[in-house]
Amino acid sequence: MQIIHTNSAPAAVGPYSQAVVSGGMVYTAGQIALDPATGALVGSDVTEQAHQVMRNLAAVLSAAGSGLERVVKTTCFLAEMADFGAFNAVYAEYFTGKPARSCVAVKTLPKGALCEVEVIAEA
Repeated sequence: MQIIHTNSAPAAVGPYSQAVVSGGMVYTAGQIALDPATGALVGSDVTEQAHQVMRNLAAVLSAAGSGLERVVKTTCFLAEMADFGAFNAVYAEYFTGKPARSCVAVKTLPKGALCEVEVIAEA
């Protein structure tokens, strides 16, 4: 197992890794819309936050030798299911290969984020 860390994505806010590579697959931690340089939450709406989440995921995957085009499964968490349409619009820009996906609404996300995404990708 290989632990992945990059300064191009936000540092973990708890006792976990940004991602691990195991068995030829990359498993990322959930990413929220944190600015990698400041650690501050960016964006006041789900659209802005979703773009930052995707940039963070792309950076983590790149550090693992993978990329968004190699993602096979995503799990998406929304603070409000009413944001589903706006979130989907951003998601579709980044995941053109249409990986398998789960998307659920949750009561709250870390730091008051509006969305969080974790992925499984081929290394």
